[in-house]
Amino acid sequence: MKFIISPAKKMVTNLDDFEVTDLPQYLQETQQILDSLQTLSISDAKSLWKTSNKLTKENFNKLNQINLHNRLTPAVIAYSGIQYQYMAPGLLTRPALYYLQVHLRILSGFYGILSPFDGIVPYRLEMQAKLTVGTHANLYSFWGDKLYRALVSDGHEPIINLASQEYSKSITPYLTDADTFIDIVFGRLIDGKLKTQATFAKMARGEMVRFAAENQLTEVNELKKFNHLDYVYDSMSSTDTKYVFIKNENQ
Repeated sequence: MKFIISPAKKMVTNLDDFEVTDLPQYLQETQQILDSLQTLSISDAKSLWKTSNKLTKENFNKLNQINLHNRLTPAVIAYSGIQYQYMAPGLLTRPALYYLQVHLRILSGFYGILSPFDGIVPYRLEMQAKLTVGTHANLYSFWGDKLYRALVSDGHEPIINLASQEYSKSITPYLTDADTFIDIVFGRLIDGKLKTQATFAKMARGEMVRFAAENQLTEVNELKKFNHLDYVYDSMSSTDTKYVFIKNENQ
């Protein structure tokens, strides 16, 4: 079983809490992307990142100082957005951290695909950014099927999709009949309709990864027991390829 999750825009450098165990698999490709980013003018970068003037200036100054081999932070710590806060890797036991290393993969527009303890540096680049890299007009074209092939390199284990559509789109076009791909949906019933609210969904995604790691889950069906943050598996809304969890508003 492999979980895929999105990265986070918010990143930190942390050289103290955990050791880096490896470098990202596609570091040469990352260098190509970095080379393309470093050719941008500040106005081009602002357009690509869709950032304010202040954030653009801050990130543009950092861009030309990036060193892919220096001051590395394990990916699962480097990303510090809501999903990662609720995953809380800093509170996990050693067996749970090992579970993450085996079962969790982080999709990234910059690095491609990451294991939790691959060493990375802060960057700003979304998968959907229209960055030209070589002959490729965008990152989906640049990465092609590489992320999918890396994901299934150990065999066609069930893939549990906790990533946003922006990132899962780097995997889904390449799925074959040999693959089991399960979307996880966290929603609330509002006026009788199931609605996904981004912040709550990010919280629940992090909680589900932590739940799987703490309980050492090995079977897909065991995910149905997840009941954190008042979410409960809803069999009526679910299918074999989509597990729906609805927030119990009565809790």
